[in-house]
Amino acid sequence: MPVDEKTLTLTHRLRRNRQTESIRSLVRETHLKPSDFIHPFFLIEGSQTRQPIVSMPRVERLSLDLLLQEAEKLHRKGIQAIALFPTIHPELKSETGDEAWNSFGLIPQAIRAIKKELPSLSIIADVALDPYTLHGHDGIVTEKGEIANDETVECLCKMAYTLAEAGADFVAPSDMMDGRVGEIRKWLDSSGFTNTGILSYSIKYASSLYSPFRDAVQSQLAFGDKKTYQMDPANSREALLEASFDESEGADILMVKPATLYLDIIAKLRQQTQRPIAAYHVSGEYAMVMAAHEKGYLNAEKVLYETLLSIKRAGADMIFTYAAPLILPLL
Repeated sequence: MPVDEKTLTLTHRLRRNRQTESIRSLVRETHLKPSDFIHPFFLIEGSQTRQPIVSMPRVERLSLDLLLQEAEKLHRKGIQAIALFPTIHPELKSETGDEAWNSFGLIPQAIRAIKKELPSLSIIADVALDPYTLHGHDGIVTEKGEIANDETVECLCKMAYTLAEAGADFVAPSDMMDGRVGEIRKWLDSSGFTNTGILSYSIKYASSLYSPFRDAVQSQLAFGDKKTYQMDPANSREALLEASFDESEGADILMVKPATLYLDIIAKLRQQTQRPIAAYHVSGEYAMVMAAHEKGYLNAEKVLYETLLSIKRAGADMIFTYAAPLILPLL
């Protein structure tokens, strides 16, 4: 048949592979699946207690009994791991955060209960002092108002040991102190916890996107900021150096946090390492989308799906996200 004079003679027509959903699914390069997601939970004391977090719509602080119910629902839908964060009663907080390594504390007790009820669900336990300190910093504060690195690392080792003993599958140091991964690995191995993994927050930036999280765990800074230990958002070479140190010290999984404003860092790290990469789609990233959704400016489910897809496309193997309950039905 003669070709219409208006038809271009093109060798390559990339739209052929976009004509139908069935064709698009065949050539799709990146996929999201339930096991890609790690759902963070905020734990509080009590029973039958849930507290909405105003700055994080649809996210709540939960008592252990309700947390177990929610975790079981997510596990049935394919979520394979959860991350635990405590909301500590003010009376239990101190300058040095000693409650962090109380073996009968909120998180160790929760780990034991979850492992008993849901043994196939992996637990990632945060290792940081800020929920437990009166000043809200991730470390021990000196008389000069500085964050003491080595003294803090010793405390983190005690905390990691306590969490491992309770049954955590991974301990996750999120403090950004120098050398803490290697020291935690030594403590765990010497104590017989050679199978407890370390998911290190290797690249954690001093971001403005953490405010809703601090509301959730009710931890606020009494002074200063965290810029002497969390990373400068301007730097990428330093990020790769941080990750290489953690890997050499024994980290099993490397974390980039936040995620969407640092997709370039995830991509660069993917080129550098063969280790699994986690990315944290943080509270502020989630809250912005949900706030715009409530205003009617955009559709939260569609935007969150696209957001998480971009994180996976950049090179992350797993994503910490509060959006899992919203996204799972779309998968």
